[in-house]
Amino acid sequence: MTLSALLLRALVVLLVLAGVGYALPSWMQFMLTMAMANGLVSLGIVLLMRGGVVAFGQGLMSAIGGYAAALVFLNWGITDAVLLALLGGISAMLITAPFAPLLARYRGIFFSMLTLALSMVGYGLLVKTESLGGSDGFNMGRVTLFGHALADDEVRFGLYATTLVLTLVSAVLARIYFLSSRGLVTRAVRDNELRVEYLGGSVSQTMSLNFVLAAFLGGMGGALAVMVLGHIDPNFSYWTTSGEFVFVAILAGSQSVVAVMLSSLVLEMVRSFSSAYFPNTWQLALGIFLLLVIRFMPLGLGSLWSKTEKPSEKQL
Repeated sequence: MTLSALLLRALVVLLVLAGVGYALPSWMQFMLTMAMANGLVSLGIVLLMRGGVVAFGQGLMSAIGGYAAALVFLNWGITDAVLLALLGGISAMLITAPFAPLLARYRGIFFSMLTLALSMVGYGLLVKTESLGGSDGFNMGRVTLFGHALADDEVRFGLYATTLVLTLVSAVLARIYFLSSRGLVTRAVRDNELRVEYLGGSVSQTMSLNFVLAAFLGGMGGALAVMVLGHIDPNFSYWTTSGEFVFVAILAGSQSVVAVMLSSLVLEMVRSFSSAYFPNTWQLALGIFLLLVIRFMPLGLGSLWSKTEKPSEKQL
């Protein structure tokens, strides 16, 4: 697909989803907005998965972005939703960048456990920091959009539209990156690191860059989620939250960006409806669904319409 065709398709999707979202009730707008915000966080995991590693610490990236956006809103008076989302992503990227060269040296379970450990350290610090609200967190006020204060009946759709635009832009850029030389090197790293080094590529630089980009996506998604919820607390960084993001990434697979957003929507739908009708068993429904996907679609939902590839021995 050419770049012009990709941009045209993204524009059509934007117009269709904006029109559909405008006609939906507020509770469905909320669910779709949260699905897209969390999908951005999971997209960062998919970016790392293409290099053969799985991050269990994306919850920390989401928390950093959420806290940064909320603190800037309360202390600096910056209320624009787009600017706060970008600041959340940049904050997560800058704070986690020093750890990228260290994490880039590890693979498999070691990478996953290190990212999980960092996330839990962040959780502990947030819980113990009283100036950040401790374990209760704190609330965030209503954001604006390009200097325009949103009325009560405009807030939900305004945040939906903002999240939709940022999600589509991120999805297009991610697609371009996947097909770029650096993105293709990432796939080669997953298959054979030694050959990548032999051909002149830098495995460490590639994995470090992917980790930083994943942090930006996680921080921006966390900032958008906080603006929708109006509250931030340390649970954003808890290991179960990171596990939900990994669930979405595994369900989607690494072939398609669209599959990530669909998988995130599936999670939100199961969470919403199962919590309403089966309040104590919705995690069981998610687990069964994931087992079925792993059994019958080991490459994820994206393999249904993307070009499939045979899993390598390393993946198996």
